[in-house]
Amino acid sequence: MTTLTLVLLCVAAFGAGFVDAIVGGGGLIQTPASLVLLPQFPVATVIGSLKIPAFSGTFFAAIQYLKKVKVQIALTLGMCCIAFCAAFAGSTLLSSVSNRFMKPIILIVLIGVALYTYTKKDFGQHTAKTHSRRKTVILSLLISLVIGFYDGFIGPGAGSFLVLSFIAILGFDFLRASALAKLVNLSTNFGSICLFLLKGTILWQVAIPMAISNAVGGVLGARLALSRGNRFIRIFFLVVVGLTLLRFGYDVFMGK
Repeated sequence: MTTLTLVLLCVAAFGAGFVDAIVGGGGLIQTPASLVLLPQFPVATVIGSLKIPAFSGTFFAAIQYLKKVKVQIALTLGMCCIAFCAAFAGSTLLSSVSNRFMKPIILIVLIGVALYTYTKKDFGQHTAKTHSRRKTVILSLLISLVIGFYDGFIGPGAGSFLVLSFIAILGFDFLRASALAKLVNLSTNFGSICLFLLKGTILWQVAIPMAISNAVGGVLGARLALSRGNRFIRIFFLVVVGLTLLRFGYDVFMGK
């Protein structure tokens, strides 16, 4: 691996961390770039290695959010535990079966997400729903279970799906949803990392410099989101969902 390759990987990791800190979806940048730049390694090895920078960027972004956004500690810990186990299970399943059959379904869901978010101008601009505590707990844990498994099994766009779910189902605004999504996403990344560590498939010479770059991008992205507020995050969310849509559309129709 050349120095130029490593530099390009770090640039991709920085961009991924920046985007992921705002609305999720950083894997759309980091994953394709790494697969192109590291063709000599098995796909599973590359994907496993990318979980390290994804974790570091999300970790430092989460710290920035927690300075400004309050979360319910007990509920959040429960969500993180569920997400960790679900992601570990998803990554385990990924090692034995193909996830290709899920992509057409995700493509349809993304089209609906993009249309709904674009047409509903007040979507995620303020807290809109007041569920009972019991219902909030149940819905939160279900979201963590489903998207945690998705992140371990498929991956790209998981952060964006978390943000969307917290807004559409729990009624959070974009800032609160983004803060909670970072914490849950941190757990899903850690769940996958544990599996790949057990398998010994992480390329540390790539993962460590990319992790530093992703962390820097995560801090800057989170600070920008916090300073610009809900409207900015909504626009950024639409852009990322659109790019995710293109990614899955390419995979589905080009047969990848």
